[in-house]
Amino acid sequence: MTPARRTATAPEAARKAPPGRNRVRIIGGVWRSRLVRFSPSAELRPTPDRVRETLFNWLGQHLDGLEALDLFAGSGALGFEALSRGAARVVMVERDRRVAEGLLEAARELDAKAAHVVQGEALEFLARDTAAYDVVFLDPPYASDLAARALAALPARMKPCGRVYVETAAPLAAAAPWRVVREARAGAVRYALFEIDR
Repeated sequence: MTPARRTATAPEAARKAPPGRNRVRIIGGVWRSRLVRFSPSAELRPTPDRVRETLFNWLGQHLDGLEALDLFAGSGALGFEALSRGAARVVMVERDRRVAEGLLEAARELDAKAAHVVQGEALEFLARDTAAYDVVFLDPPYASDLAARALAALPARMKPCGRVYVETAAPLAAAAPWRVVREARAGAVRYALFEIDR
């Protein structure tokens, strides 16, 4: 496969993954309680269940018809959760080839035809992308400035009143055209929901 945009297809029936490491459980929607397998990687830290539950309470339990972008997809926990709750399409961007291949396999197992996996760098993807999104998930490596840089680059990719979820180790200040709608903390994890003001 080439590192270009690849759309996940589902040649086989969806099935439950066995319990164990490198698994994340979908907590709501049509795939509720399904386990998603992801590639082992020391850098992957799926968003905890409690934080995801809070996030989707903030967003609304149903994302019917919305277009979403999971910019640092990793395990795919946020992207697959959005699809389970009715998102029309979720683009998952992941720089690590092996992890991206794991996302494709998870999408096949779920029969997630609306999952589009892109293997590449997040900021490079934003620079060439032309789509507009209702919801964006930003959960980059904590020891980086990628969250702030991605947030600064996102206004051109947002629909009116678009929202961005940001997960970081330290609070991220809002600057125009963003405003913070909700924010919280769970242990070392700080997370916030931004909305574009336009």
